[in-house]
Amino acid sequence: MKADALLEHLEKVKRTGTGRWIACCPAHADTSPSLSIRETDQGVILLHCFSECSVEEILGAVGLTFDALFPEKLDYGKPIRRPFPAADVFACIESETLLVAVASANIRNGYVLSDADHGRLMLAAERIAAARRIANG
Repeated sequence: MKADALLEHLEKVKRTGTGRWIACCPAHADTSPSLSIRETDQGVILLHCFSECSVEEILGAVGLTFDALFPEKLDYGKPIRRPFPAADVFACIESETLLVAVASANIRNGYVLSDADHGRLMLAAERIAAARRIANG
């Protein structure tokens, strides 16, 4: 629990609920708890002194910095960079589907595809499949 690093420096700490405590404020001469501490679900520590001490004063009194109030940054690695802009991928798909449509119309009209035409249609199919893989990352 992130709050433990702060709570161990405070006096008269009392739990008031899940992720909630009160304690004596270390930034002023406090005899009864006036510091409210809350840890959010995201791991952020919120502080409020009812005697109006600033968060900076509270942290300074216990030797902590603002970093103590926030969860550690998670390293998700470098963002995925797509090798081609989406517009370029769609332009390729458009070109290849037009070629497939023309070949389909020719076959319907009785034209027999040459080996070269068939090879080009197979290339179109490969390019359309590759565009799908690129688009999905």
